[in-house]
Amino acid sequence: MGQPERTEAAYQHCLALARSHYENFPVASHVLPARLRRPVAAIYAFARHADDLADEGDHPPAWRLEQLAAWRDQLNASAAGQPPGEQPIFIALADTIARHRLPIEPFHHLLDAFTQDVTTTRYPDWATTLDYCARSANPVGHLLLHLYDAASAENLERSDALCTALQWINFLQDIGQDLDENDRLYLPLDRMAHHGVTLEQLRARHSTPALQTLIAELATHTAALLDHGAPLARALKGRAGLELRLIVSGAGHVLDALRAPRDDLFNRPRLTPLDYAKVATRALFRFPTHPTQRG
Repeated sequence: MGQPERTEAAYQHCLALARSHYENFPVASHVLPARLRRPVAAIYAFARHADDLADEGDHPPAWRLEQLAAWRDQLNASAAGQPPGEQPIFIALADTIARHRLPIEPFHHLLDAFTQDVTTTRYPDWATTLDYCARSANPVGHLLLHLYDAASAENLERSDALCTALQWINFLQDIGQDLDENDRLYLPLDRMAHHGVTLEQLRARHSTPALQTLIAELATHTAALLDHGAPLARALKGRAGLELRLIVSGAGHVLDALRAPRDDLFNRPRLTPLDYAKVATRALFRFPTHPTQRG
């Protein structure tokens, strides 16, 4: 197989991987500019596999850390234009990094976050969760802005707020799942103690009024981040901007659902067909200045 065919096959592998996983961020979306679908899929595949190394299976922490270190070595080789062996993810990623002149630091920050997932399962306060999000979520926004040729200081700062908000929406939707699967808890321990929410209640999936209050409080903090970052969705042009407006508008609706009283606080809120219609209308015709402040 020649080099062009090898690279094309590697991208197809990454695209298939992206389309096979459910994520809030629609990496395989047809709204995304066609020229960016393959590089975005390569970035996603890199992060998806590293995330699986940190989380999947019954491997001990030492094994996970060793595999993540090896993944980092392969990243460095790919960034130097020497992807290891026939690993399709790094073949595609090496082409993406070179073709789009992507910085290597965000990839390393992502690996730092996955390493932290292995070693850290509790967060004492809101600030430490934001520090984690700076490595686990925000680098993705930086890489996308570089792909869009829009990595200005203001855009990067807005992107950080959006990415952290999207990460926190996942935290609030997956409380039980994170505990069950990885004994991991992102709810700040100091806020849990303040509201009288205990780890035992969370493990037993007790939807208490105190937990409802805590989720609503954290969702309000998250909404402030989403609103701060929302102008980026107006600043980006074309399909990239539309893609982001759809994501931000959808996130606003999910936050509304998280802040509303619910019988089961451990089930993900589901958007109705009417909600999806509203998301599309807002993204296309009347994207608000503050997406979480409903008129």
